[in-house]
Amino acid sequence: MRISAIETVAVSPAVRPELAVAGARGAHDRSDFLLVRVRTTGGVSGVGEVSATLLWSGEDAVTARHAIARALAPALLGQPLVPVAALERRMDRALAGSPFTKAGVATALWDAYARSLGVPLAVALGGPLRERVPVKCSLSGSGARLREVHAAALAAGFRAFKLKVGFDAGTDAVRLAHARELVGPDAFLGLDANGGYGRAEARRFLDLALEHRPAFLEQPVAPADLAGMRELRGLGVPIVADESVFGRDDLVSVIRAEAADVVSLYIGKSGGPGRLVEMAHLADAFGLEVVLGSNGELGLGAAAQIHAACASPGLSARIPSDIIGAHYYAHDVLEHPLALDGRMAGLDAFGAEPGLGVAPAAGVAAGFTPATSS
Repeated sequence: MRISAIETVAVSPAVRPELAVAGARGAHDRSDFLLVRVRTTGGVSGVGEVSATLLWSGEDAVTARHAIARALAPALLGQPLVPVAALERRMDRALAGSPFTKAGVATALWDAYARSLGVPLAVALGGPLRERVPVKCSLSGSGARLREVHAAALAAGFRAFKLKVGFDAGTDAVRLAHARELVGPDAFLGLDANGGYGRAEARRFLDLALEHRPAFLEQPVAPADLAGMRELRGLGVPIVADESVFGRDDLVSVIRAEAADVVSLYIGKSGGPGRLVEMAHLADAFGLEVVLGSNGELGLGAAAQIHAACASPGLSARIPSDIIGAHYYAHDVLEHPLALDGRMAGLDAFGAEPGLGVAPAAGVAAGFTPATSS
């Protein structure tokens, strides 16, 4: 079975304004994503999602479409579908960086592979190790805006949250106090600074934050400041590495520096679901917990997150993952939207369907066009 065609379609759904997230790195209120479909000579196809934003990796639907047409499609067309890992290596040789773009294509390849076997993607990835994954929702803003976002998250079913911080220690501490009041004294509430603090400011913020019992502090300092991350460990709050960890080499650096208690892995940052699960195995071998992070994935991306989370060892039992694709948009790209309740995301959302277990809506699927190198 060989790769016979690679097709793409751009989608730009607007984020529900009441849930739009604004953090220290900027706001995410629009998703200019690219969907990918891989066809094979055996009649099996697979789909994936390039959940990329210029803010995060310098990629979006425009850059992804160009890279797939000029580099990835020529490298993959005519190649055997199995093993998928060999196709991932071909993509690395054909295109530098661009992990989110490669992840969208890799997800489509893994989906096609799992469908060819007639098994769910979680099984093709070596699982499942669990059937369901707890999830949380990001809160941002202050005052009335924070109340609005929290109310919308509650209405969507969420009961676990993380607050975007990383601006100013004193102001963030006031916002944290407000958030704790909103969610209640016993609710799960973590913090995400998106690398916005310097070391001294991060320590000052932690001193102010501890009385509000945050469950974790994610990426308190700049991604490259692994020494600063290590200094903040052991101060009463688990430290989560997010922007510090894209690929395997980054994870190795974090492990060697003892810079985190938990790592946040993305389908996009890792370069696809297979590589995410590989990284989860490595993190688990060195005693690091894993959570699934989010770049605001749509339904296809959220489905991939669920399968990868259920196949990943070391998934944190104390910190919920960020699988929010079924809630973040008023209109999704799936034929049948994922039935998620805001508290758990599980394989039961897919029934007994093979692969990702989901398909693009007819109107979206009709927009796929062949990727070319012209």
